[in-house]
Amino acid sequence: MTFTATQISFEDYLTHDDDTDNRYELVDGQLVLMNPPKGLHLLIADLLDMHFKAEIQRSKQPWRSLREAGVRTGANKSRLTDLCIVTTEQIREVINQSAVFQSPPLLIVEIVSPDSIKRDYRYKRSEYAALEVPEYWIVDPLEAKVTVLLLEEGLYEEVIYTGDQRLESPTFPEQMLTVEQIFAAGELG
Repeated sequence: MTFTATQISFEDYLTHDDDTDNRYELVDGQLVLMNPPKGLHLLIADLLDMHFKAEIQRSKQPWRSLREAGVRTGANKSRLTDLCIVTTEQIREVINQSAVFQSPPLLIVEIVSPDSIKRDYRYKRSEYAALEVPEYWIVDPLEAKVTVLLLEEGLYEEVIYTGDQRLESPTFPEQMLTVEQIFAAGELG
């Protein structure tokens, strides 16, 4: 991770443009350069995005599944999610500005990579709990598991899924996705 030397405000972050395609998170007022994801990461995100969109359409919910949207997690903090589920009303709030949500998404998914282990399991977990994100998935291809975290009285209760176990989600109670199906996204054939 690369940090910038100067401090910037959240408002400056929303309009930051360094004439590159670089993507940044804002952590305690510093821009943190996010490395491009690996191919497996992209394939898993794509599979989950398609799955969530199909579930949203099937259940006729006024929600959207978005990739790489921002979520404000503190006064001078903003994280980039791999995937998040937000309401149509939340989208209306950012329709003509940077897609950084200041209210909690219904569900956030982070896909672990070797350089994001501590960030996804520790920092984002505590920040998303403080923001009161009701459901947070940590998809970990390194350990072949998915951790589903549900907010209970301000803290996350976790359930770890592996193998052919079907993930249980209050946001998508009828979905039939297994851990094996998620990680099969990387099988090109």
